[in-house]
Amino acid sequence: MKQYLPKGHPRLLGAWAFYDWANSVYSLVIASAIFPIYYSGISKAAFEQGNVPAILANVNNESIIIVTTAIAFAIVSIISPILSGVADYSGNKKLFLKLFCYLGGLSSIALAFFSFDYLFASLAVYLLALVGFWGSLVFYNSYLPDVAHPEQQDAVSARGFSMGYIGSVILLVICLVLIEGGIFEDQVLPTQISFVLVGVWWMGFAQYTYKYLPKGTKKDRSQVKNVWTNGFKELKHIWKQLSANLQMKRYLGAFFIYSMAVQTVMLVATYFGTEEVAWGPDGATMGLIISILLIQLVAIVGAWLASKLSRKLGNIKTLIAINIIWALVCIYGYYVVSPIQFYITAGFVGLVMGSIQSLSRSTYSKMIPEGTTDTASYFSFYDVAEKIGIVIGMLIFAIVGEVSGSMRGSILFLVLFFVIGIILLYRVPKVKTGSSI
Repeated sequence: MKQYLPKGHPRLLGAWAFYDWANSVYSLVIASAIFPIYYSGISKAAFEQGNVPAILANVNNESIIIVTTAIAFAIVSIISPILSGVADYSGNKKLFLKLFCYLGGLSSIALAFFSFDYLFASLAVYLLALVGFWGSLVFYNSYLPDVAHPEQQDAVSARGFSMGYIGSVILLVICLVLIEGGIFEDQVLPTQISFVLVGVWWMGFAQYTYKYLPKGTKKDRSQVKNVWTNGFKELKHIWKQLSANLQMKRYLGAFFIYSMAVQTVMLVATYFGTEEVAWGPDGATMGLIISILLIQLVAIVGAWLASKLSRKLGNIKTLIAINIIWALVCIYGYYVVSPIQFYITAGFVGLVMGSIQSLSRSTYSKMIPEGTTDTASYFSFYDVAEKIGIVIGMLIFAIVGEVSGSMRGSILFLVLFFVIGIILLYRVPKVKTGSSI
């Protein structure tokens, strides 16, 4: 029987954080950088040539991908409780981490064939890649309280995000060299190769994480009547437990609201850049890539600063400060027209993006009762709340954009969510745990 490293062991913590290095290439290259630029280019050409299904002929080209993204998150929010329940029952949540990883990695490779000639099949592949990425995070995040003690979790969470930013930047630079380096005569081929590299990188480097992570804790099978509905029962059980844990209940309410805005901004930022910024005769591609690289590099600093500030101020006060900056960034973003203004916005987005993701995850992890064995259920609840928020945020963004005829109105509307999030964070009570919150 394989012996796993004890909780808190440096090598175990490093292996857990390394999954961020593996999977973050999807969130950068496909979700944020190269695919949005690729999609904007081919979708505009398809609409100009009339090569669009009749049902979508009068829809904004960016709304198609935004609504598809919302549908994918809705799917994740439905299936993650089911699979979390199965994972708890089987005691092998590492298996599900692998399955979603391979689904996302293989679908990323298949995006090389994305085309408006067979749009619905292409959108299905895009959807599966997104489901694979976010589905794997349900199980990956649930490992944090399993591998790290409360006093280690802020730093380890920040380390994971930092490694993800570094790894994804390295691959993005490689892809940029392929696309802009004039190596290939065919301009589409290097972009297609980039999608293949994402899948290979993600699945390949994840093997190091799988080597050290434990399988998971098996739930008492006598307590499980139906393995397929057990996950929803666990969510209901945790929902009831929130009445006795006011700190977690109020924090989750705040997280649901501000995460709705954070994830929406991150998912639409590149599309906003392609549509609303005047890049000039040289086009948007290089400017957007530079902006995204800037975001990733600054995000490393943001994750590190959040970890340091949380030690001095506490997690909640730090999150309040970060949300205030997010609101100001959205207000400024409404007036962005020139590339230099977009670069400034990108710098601030990077700073608060890295900090809020890292600190939100570790703050929630600290609030999970010490000694809890079914952490997958707790993080399934966390992820379901996040995904439902993203679905609502993306749909609102698309609706406001369609009504106003511009993404600017949608960006400004998101300020409301940050303001509400700040108010709700102020209401989170101070309760002593294993580490400062």
